[in-house]
Amino acid sequence: MSSLRKEDIQIRQGHWAIVDLVGKGRHIRTVPMPIWVKNAVDRWMMAANIAEGRVFRAVSRHGSAWGHGITESVVWYAVRNCASRLELDHLAPHDLRRTCAKLCHVSGGELEQIQFLLGHASVLTTERYLGCKQNLEKPVNDRFGPLFEWKQLEMS
Repeated sequence: MSSLRKEDIQIRQGHWAIVDLVGKGRHIRTVPMPIWVKNAVDRWMMAANIAEGRVFRAVSRHGSAWGHGITESVVWYAVRNCASRLELDHLAPHDLRRTCAKLCHVSGGELEQIQFLLGHASVLTTERYLGCKQNLEKPVNDRFGPLFEWKQLEMS
């Protein structure tokens, strides 16, 4: 994300997204951007007077943005600094990615869609991220009844 450009943020299928994001293994994907994130990015770009190019820039001691972008080490520093203020130990940017995945899952997100969001080639990787385990106390196939009940629903 340190190299995110304003031009990378576009509307796709009626939703804001970061398009053509190149990830691990040079895989290219599109990542949906929640509106609250888009609004925060817009506020930053307005405050920093950014009209084109990289979205994230260094900030001087006087509070003005300068330069042409930031490095990944700056992202690490920012995450560590915020974590320290929240009294969280050993928090890394990748932990935020894992937390996003878990929040999506807990909110009812489909495993396949979380896989797309993270850019995982295999759903097994996504399952490891989430710590998925089979739930025999409340199995998902208990959520529907016999087939004849479904046929009755279709007929009504």
